[in-house]
Amino acid sequence: MRNMLIAGAMLMAGAAAGAAPMQLADAMAYPFTSGLVASPDGKRIAWVREVMGERNIWVATGAASPPQRMTGFSGDDGQELTQLSFAPDGQSLLFVRGGDHDGNWAAAGNLAPNPSASVDEPKVMLWRADAAGARALAECDAPAVSASGTIACIKAGQVWTVKADGSGFARLFFDRGRASDLAWSPDGKRLAFVSRREGHALIGVYAGPAAPITYLPASSGIDGTPVWSPDGTRIAFTRRWDGLDGYGRFLEAKPQPWAIMVADVAAGTAKQAWASGTSLRDSFPDVVGGANLHWAAGDRLVFLSAATNWQQLYAVPAAGGPATRLTGDGFMVEHVSLSPDGSTLYYSANSGADRDNDTRRHVFRVKVSGGPVTAVTAGSGLEWTPAATQDGVALIAASAHDAGVVQWCAPRCATLAGQVAPGNFAGPAMVVPEKVSWQAPDGTTIFGQLFRPAGSGKRPAVVFVHGGPPRQMLLGFSYMRYYANAYALNQYLAARGFVVLSVNYRLGIGYGWDFQHPADGGPRGAGEYQDVISAARWLQGRPDVDASRIGIWGGSYGGLLTAQALARNSDVFKAGVDIHGVHDWSRSMIETLGAGITSYGDTERDRALRTAWKSSPLADVVGWHSPVLLIHGDDDRNVRINQTIAPAAALRQRSVPFEELVIPNEIHDFLRHAGWAKVNAATAEFLERQLKP
Repeated sequence: MRNMLIAGAMLMAGAAAGAAPMQLADAMAYPFTSGLVASPDGKRIAWVREVMGERNIWVATGAASPPQRMTGFSGDDGQELTQLSFAPDGQSLLFVRGGDHDGNWAAAGNLAPNPSASVDEPKVMLWRADAAGARALAECDAPAVSASGTIACIKAGQVWTVKADGSGFARLFFDRGRASDLAWSPDGKRLAFVSRREGHALIGVYAGPAAPITYLPASSGIDGTPVWSPDGTRIAFTRRWDGLDGYGRFLEAKPQPWAIMVADVAAGTAKQAWASGTSLRDSFPDVVGGANLHWAAGDRLVFLSAATNWQQLYAVPAAGGPATRLTGDGFMVEHVSLSPDGSTLYYSANSGADRDNDTRRHVFRVKVSGGPVTAVTAGSGLEWTPAATQDGVALIAASAHDAGVVQWCAPRCATLAGQVAPGNFAGPAMVVPEKVSWQAPDGTTIFGQLFRPAGSGKRPAVVFVHGGPPRQMLLGFSYMRYYANAYALNQYLAARGFVVLSVNYRLGIGYGWDFQHPADGGPRGAGEYQDVISAARWLQGRPDVDASRIGIWGGSYGGLLTAQALARNSDVFKAGVDIHGVHDWSRSMIETLGAGITSYGDTERDRALRTAWKSSPLADVVGWHSPVLLIHGDDDRNVRINQTIAPAAALRQRSVPFEELVIPNEIHDFLRHAGWAKVNAATAEFLERQLKP
């Protein structure tokens, strides 16, 4: 084993500058835009802009107004800026600095990530920004501000409040569950919240210190997403049933039916306004925002359902009745926003007139009352995260050459001023990826994006497999920071002469519910691996690819598939970079559920663990001969580092060549730009060294 030590200037970026059309640092110099929100009245918008690790919040008022920077943070400190929300007057903005909001679990002691190795312990802090500047208010998360200006937030699973100047920070009330999903009533006098308890969750309503908490009629299910009616008399919420929590659920997918409930708060009663069917497709949506429940004009509730195999928008009367479908089939709806008057829905979808739009995102609008769908954007670009405004919608627009800028569409889209990329950003030199497809062994059509380098002759090739796995890689930069980075690295590899194929394997989104939920996927049989090996076979048949020099790289679930490729097909994949991948499904199951059975009736433990093990890369380690670079941050809260320690030990025992890069204090989505730069540089250097003569 070679233990890698990567120096600060980092390998390929400078050493090969004369031979490559771009340097790695330049490919990574893109500004990344996220967190776009609008004020309640739709007059202002805010967003986070990150440039080489430096994060700040910007605000704009109207399409012609120059954006103003609301924060003055500097340096690549790895502190997230999230949870943006405007005060009711639209003049001040709340946000959270710090934390890991994509983690599957908290660190021991609820420690916040410390990727910069600061000697001072970082905290997850609530901040407030306005014309006078930005200031920290309190140590808490997930803020919600009332019509009267009261700020509620979450600390250690309990609800706290704080004043706008940071004073008066105190716990608002006690609840035996863990609170989430804070929602103030329209008059600002009552606070609805989700109380997560053992095996189920319910909705509570706090009405002041003199009254006990009112709990809406509960069930054995999981209640969530409380949404107030405009008049403040009712609360709509989702109710879903997960079913058995034993090992058997890992063997076969079970339907997760759900319903929309409407409660009369004063009467303490609730009734069902709508219920899903009971098929697998009727299961609770597992996309951004879940059900995306909104209380809209005309006393209608709008939500998402995949009952037709595609995540689509529906509306149902709050009083109950049949649901009206608002959008069509053949695409998935994401990122939903309701106009300030409640009459219009804006959403992103992989749809449009161009045949390649199934691998893009565009923004559309439709009336809550029904009617034709209107495209807000179109063309070869990508647009997402609509935030409805008083005169239209704001959105983030990206392309094959640009990671995203904010546009205000009223109705025509105009890019707001001041969003210029650093001068060294290599976006203009990036290739335009091509949509390609091939057949998996079982006949399923699999799609991908091909990055073709300039020049002629046979080239080494690399297969890229994304993580998630409910993700879709696009014909341009991604709306997720993790995959914007992956896109930039794939562009750099193409500039270095690699043919790069990014695979949208089954388990991913964008191709229907059935594609996303194969019966033999993941720990039930790893059926998605056939999409990966068929991608490599497809590359082997190309005249511009040297079939003897194909590698693979990916992170998270992509790391799992990279390890699986090397273990099952070292004859095809000659090298790989495996970033924080899962290597033993059975270990993950035991860590999640425990070693014992849930009850005498849960008899499937052994079969579930055996199937999970056979679906894991480590089960096939005897066939692993190709060299690999293993990468992991040791504060990963999504995939435990023991999942990388295990293959390192197995490969060492079998004398299989491997290298490793462990980054202290970093999490799953490396928070510092410097962390990603180190990972990308190591990945590129390893693939070049292993696959080029």
